[in-house]
Amino acid sequence: MVALLHTGAAKFPRNLLPRVRQAVCSLLPAGVLKGYGSIVSRKLASHGFGASMAAMSSFPPQRYHYFLVLDFEATCDKPQIHPQEIIEFPILKLNGRTMEIESTFHMYVQPVVHPQLTPFCTELTGIIQGMVDGQPSLQQVLERVDEWMAKEGLLDPSVKSIFVTCGDWDLKVMLPGQCQYLGLPVADYFKQWINLKKAYSFAMGSWPKNGLLDMNKGLNLQHIGRPHSGIDDCKNIANIMKTLAHRGFIFKQTSKPF
Repeated sequence: MVALLHTGAAKFPRNLLPRVRQAVCSLLPAGVLKGYGSIVSRKLASHGFGASMAAMSSFPPQRYHYFLVLDFEATCDKPQIHPQEIIEFPILKLNGRTMEIESTFHMYVQPVVHPQLTPFCTELTGIIQGMVDGQPSLQQVLERVDEWMAKEGLLDPSVKSIFVTCGDWDLKVMLPGQCQYLGLPVADYFKQWINLKKAYSFAMGSWPKNGLLDMNKGLNLQHIGRPHSGIDDCKNIANIMKTLAHRGFIFKQTSKPF
C-alpha cells in the first residue's frame, strides 16, 4: 500500500490526498498502523504534500473562505486638505484555510479635486506625481475592483469573504466619504470588515497605538517594505494575520452593519 502511494501520489489531486491517506490507513492492521502512518506521511512529504498538510492542520479553520486585505493611501498635507482622495488602491486575496496570498489587485488612482500631490504626501507615501497622472478615476478603479472580485469568484454567494483593514478609516470614512462627494454608490462588499487593530487587541490583550509597527513588534515580525505604502502595508497586515491564525486566533467581523 505504501508502494502504491509512492508510485501514484503525484497522480492524485492535492485536495484528495488527505482522503487517500485516511482510506489507506484505515485498511492497515492496528498493530502496524502507527508505523505505516508515519511512512505514508514521509512519502506524501516527498511529493511536496507535507507542507500543505501541515499548513492545514497547524491552526483552526477560519469563518471565512477569503480575507481581502485593503489599505488605501490618499492625498494629504499639513494642515489636512479636504476632500481627501484615494490615490493607491491595493487588495490582497488571502486564503482563509492556508492564510497565503492567492491574488493581488493594485492600482493607482488619479485625484481630481486636488490633482497635484503635495510634497508632504509624496514624502509620507512614496507616491510621486507621475504614478497618479493619467491613471483611472476612482469610478473606473471601482469598476475594475468589481471585475476582479467576479474573476476571483468572490461574488459567488456561497463564498464567504470579508475585507480587513488596519483601523476603520479606510471603509468607514475614506471610501464612503469620497463616493458621497463624487455621487458614486458603495458596493455592499465594502460595508463589512475586520479592523486588524481590534483583532490584535482581542488576541494579544493590548491596543497597538502605533498600528502595524506595534503589531509587528508585539509578534516579533520584521516590517515589510516602507510604512504608508499601501501595498506594503497590505503585506504586513497579511503577515500579522497569518501569525495570529497560527496561534489559534479566529477572525471575526468587527464593523457594525451600515
